[in-house]
Amino acid sequence: MKIVIACDSFKEAISAKQACYAIKKGIEQVFPDAEIVQVPMADGGEGTTEALIDASQGSYHRIQVQGPLGDEVQARYDLLGDGQTAVIEMASASGIHLVKKENRNPLLASTYGTGQVIKTCLDQGIRSFILGIGGSATNDGGAGMAQALGYRLLDKKGKEIALGNQGLAHLDRIDSYSAHPALAEARFKVACDVNNPLYGPQGASAVFGPQKGATSEMIAHLDANLEHFSRIIYRDLGREVAHVAGAGAAGGLGAGLLAFTQAELQRGIDIVIETVHLKEALEGVDICFTGEGQIDHQTQYGKTPFGVMRLAKKVAPQSKVIALCGSVGKEIENLYQLGFDGIFSITPGPSSLEDLLPDTQENLTASSRAISQMLLK
Repeated sequence: MKIVIACDSFKEAISAKQACYAIKKGIEQVFPDAEIVQVPMADGGEGTTEALIDASQGSYHRIQVQGPLGDEVQARYDLLGDGQTAVIEMASASGIHLVKKENRNPLLASTYGTGQVIKTCLDQGIRSFILGIGGSATNDGGAGMAQALGYRLLDKKGKEIALGNQGLAHLDRIDSYSAHPALAEARFKVACDVNNPLYGPQGASAVFGPQKGATSEMIAHLDANLEHFSRIIYRDLGREVAHVAGAGAAGGLGAGLLAFTQAELQRGIDIVIETVHLKEALEGVDICFTGEGQIDHQTQYGKTPFGVMRLAKKVAPQSKVIALCGSVGKEIENLYQLGFDGIFSITPGPSSLEDLLPDTQENLTASSRAISQMLLK
């Protein structure tokens, strides 16, 4: 019997790797002779870097860069086990968590630090990138990133514009002569699970600006500046990026990556599935365990358990797919129709979240053991 455990993290409790191991402990008490394969998973959001590095036995690295408002912060880049692919979460350099709520200002915040991280990797010979772009404090369309990578964003006097969205109002032309030469051969897979365009009613400023400190008056300026930026990009670089689905992600960094690098925007779960070779792991599987902190009607929209189930049923149609979670939300009936064979909460009884979190590993082990016992019969 072959059993694959492809589990996401249980937020605020345990990592994906820990969750997989806890489930394995329960299964092997019932199926001691089974082939058990563990594949830590993520969907492009929180915990994606850890899942990819754990799955590939990669390495973690830290670097001092410029934060969203110009102060120095410690960011991260990580390398997959192949030593040739960098995994970067832009939030580590340009994230909203790096700015106190009272200081948040998307007119000033810049992605310059994210560009510094990318440049460091390019300087080390890295040419393959996986980039997560959630949780940004910025609304500069990736302009700061471009400046850190050597692009010159110039005003009418030929001077470099200021960092942040505010500088875009004065942008007259883009000079790519000094851009990092390795960008021509570097390739970026960008984990992006939103479809927002760069500007407009559904754009980066209108939809995501308020949570970054934008007032209604400020949003109009932010939006106009991004529209202006996109027109200069099209004129000077020949790339139409404003209306691409996902261009508005991370304050327009999606558009910036499309404009200034060789990037492809993909769903986070698809990038992870490809990177950890989940399809190969699922060959010949009889039972697949997956899961994360909560499963509800939104699980079918790009979340890890749904991505795992869909692939398992494609690779091994007769396999059973079991999902474990801390909390089962409403309206999950459709998930059974879509392919899940079982969805179970690991919560042993009524208790507060605060009390349950420390026992997540033990509860996963107990639940996987009980379910395995049921499958044995």
